[in-house]
Amino acid sequence: MRYAMVIGLHADKVEHYKELHAAVWPDVLRAIRQNGVRDFSIFLKEPENLLFGTFLHEGDYTEAARRIDAEPAVQRWYQLTEPCQKPMPHRAEGEWWSFMDCVFHTE
Repeated sequence: MRYAMVIGLHADKVEHYKELHAAVWPDVLRAIRQNGVRDFSIFLKEPENLLFGTFLHEGDYTEAARRIDAEPAVQRWYQLTEPCQKPMPHRAEGEWWSFMDCVFHTE
């Protein structure tokens, strides 16, 4: 299944966020891959400073996300990335990134 999500980015953190993602830690990448996340991309829309993420995952993504989030390296990564991010004002309860519904797709 294809997933898409969006979050804001603080204007003064754009360059720092880009630098972090130019060298994502191997343990973070490993946690993502080991839990079935594939083809993960994050795009930046400036000057609005919106991040758009998309990835593929088969099976129970909620459980996979829980396992990914529990990894110590991922928790340390979030300590660096979350201060850069600005969640959407109308996100669902408990969401950081706001997940989006697919309204059209073609192959």
